[in-house]
Amino acid sequence: MPPYERLKAWQECHKLVLETYRATRSFPREELYGLTSQTRRAAFSAAANIVEGSAKHGALEYRRFLDISIGSLAELGYAFRVARELKMLSSGQWETLEDLRRRAGFLTWRLYRSLGARGR
Repeated sequence: MPPYERLKAWQECHKLVLETYRATRSFPREELYGLTSQTRRAAFSAAANIVEGSAKHGALEYRRFLDISIGSLAELGYAFRVARELKMLSSGQWETLEDLRRRAGFLTWRLYRSLGARGR
């Protein structure tokens, strides 16, 4: 098992990627290169930056990738909001995705903070 797979932050981000892909399957076809693509890329970026950061040497560099991951999760929150307000996501879908996103964000932030004391 690669080291990043042991990280709860990555595990939650990975779940979020899978759920995001499932939810965006029902988005309108005309959004394929718009909101669908952007939402999927933001979710994927959150998980992928944890993976990439974990392969770097040094906590400071790792934190930089976690910072990008946190930004991607924020972007994803906005994409979900737009999709909900445009009725592309039901309230139930939005709540499920938002719960996953918040949990992933919380765990990623905790990982980021845990590296702060050691990274200087």
